[in-house]
Amino acid sequence: MGFLEEIQRRRTFGIISHPDAGKTTLTEKLLLFGGAIQEAGAVKNNKIKKGATSDFMEIERQRGISVSTSVLAFNYKDKKINILDTPGHKDFAEDTFRTLTAVDSVIVVIDVAKGVEEQTEKLVAVCRMRKIPIIVFINKLDREGKDAFDLMDEVEQKLGLTVTPLSFPIGMGYDFQGIYNLWEQNINLFSGDSRKNIEETIAFSDVQNPELEKIIGQKPADRLREELELIDEVYPKFDRQDYLDGKLQPVFFGSALNNFGVRELLDCFVQIAPSPRPKDSETRLVDPKEEKMTGFVFKIHANMDPKHRDRLAFIKIVSGTFERNKPYYHVRQKKNLKFSSPNAFFAEKKEIVDISYPGDIVGLHDTGNFKIGDTLTEGEIMSFKGIPSFSPEHFRYINNADPMKAKQLDKGIDQLMDEGVAQLFTLEMNNRKIIGTVGALQYEVIQYRLEHEYGAKCTYENFPVHKACWVKPKDLKSDEFKEFRRIKQKFLAHDKYGQLVFLADSDFTIQMTQNKYPNVKLFFTSEFE
Repeated sequence: MGFLEEIQRRRTFGIISHPDAGKTTLTEKLLLFGGAIQEAGAVKNNKIKKGATSDFMEIERQRGISVSTSVLAFNYKDKKINILDTPGHKDFAEDTFRTLTAVDSVIVVIDVAKGVEEQTEKLVAVCRMRKIPIIVFINKLDREGKDAFDLMDEVEQKLGLTVTPLSFPIGMGYDFQGIYNLWEQNINLFSGDSRKNIEETIAFSDVQNPELEKIIGQKPADRLREELELIDEVYPKFDRQDYLDGKLQPVFFGSALNNFGVRELLDCFVQIAPSPRPKDSETRLVDPKEEKMTGFVFKIHANMDPKHRDRLAFIKIVSGTFERNKPYYHVRQKKNLKFSSPNAFFAEKKEIVDISYPGDIVGLHDTGNFKIGDTLTEGEIMSFKGIPSFSPEHFRYINNADPMKAKQLDKGIDQLMDEGVAQLFTLEMNNRKIIGTVGALQYEVIQYRLEHEYGAKCTYENFPVHKACWVKPKDLKSDEFKEFRRIKQKFLAHDKYGQLVFLADSDFTIQMTQNKYPNVKLFFTSEFE
């Protein structure tokens, strides 16, 4: 197969949703269709059984949530599909925002009973800003929920999307009978028995066919015909180009836990979803079809394998082919590196790959060369845009609870910060370390991982800070900046990259500071140079 065909058959997408809408379950069922796993662990009882294949950290199993983004690949109908399963928990939103820089399209999962929730709104806003094509999957149809039309209205209003249904439920909750597939014009009946892997489908090119009554009954049949007419009048016809441009979002209905409606979603997805798309760098637009390799790090994960203390840097390949043992240029460090064992992820196995194509995600063993946002090329000096660090919302002093293990603690903190779990600030005055996170749950994760992966214990102390502001003075030597440093010295710290940060205790302080020192600029995100 040639280079261009390999690009054409790649589909790299992320699944996003509010926690508990059923994202990890959907990921599992997709893997099931791809033949990548044999049985799906019903996620509801993952407290007892082994957790879902894509959740591997102990905390995730205890709480039944996904904390770290996992990468899963499988083949389906001659397409190679790469899924990035993202954490839905809002404390880990930053990880999800970064993952969205590495996908070519997304599937948004919405719970039929709860409708659109706040986390979904934030993530979809990022997708719209980046014009990422979106497919909506409305999940848990076997439970009582909102009316299908009301849900689609809510999706349009709250998320600012323009939707068109490509499948439609027959009944809902207790009366749920199945799904009419508008994309393929057939009916899929629901037996309510999740042990059957693949449900029966009945081809129905004409809804007026009197056979319909025999299958689903008179009333549901009449209702379905009315609803399909309504859909025809109200919603735009599906147009692939509009979908690819982010102007139209197809909607599917189903129940991931019962493996229902998932195949319809997948069959349509492999036909319409985009193959790898061009990506913007700070210097130019990079096309996947270019011969020379480019790629960027969107995630770093330490200790994926508890037996080996290893760090993997996840790289999304944007153009060209990535080959094993071939030297590539690390733009930030200005040096060539080569990789003898690049990993690809196939369901739950890692395997070493000789060659990867645009759209693929490769895991590189890292001894500390990589940071999030780093670019690899074949010599060209460029870096990809859009991988920010946000100002944390929570701040705590971190203290060593075991003086004998100071080295382990430092190493652990260092590696976890490289992963982007949280941000580290060191106070100028006394060198005390402060950890800033987007959500409070991250403190638990850090404490747990320091102890279990590095053998170090830590305690926290509250530190009353409202926001971290990155400081950029117009002139380093000016009297204004010197005065700012003198007056604010208690609140000045350095981040991991040595950049100066002002830790402000309220919005009011930030305003006052900006009025008083107009030439000292404060920023809430760090687009790291």
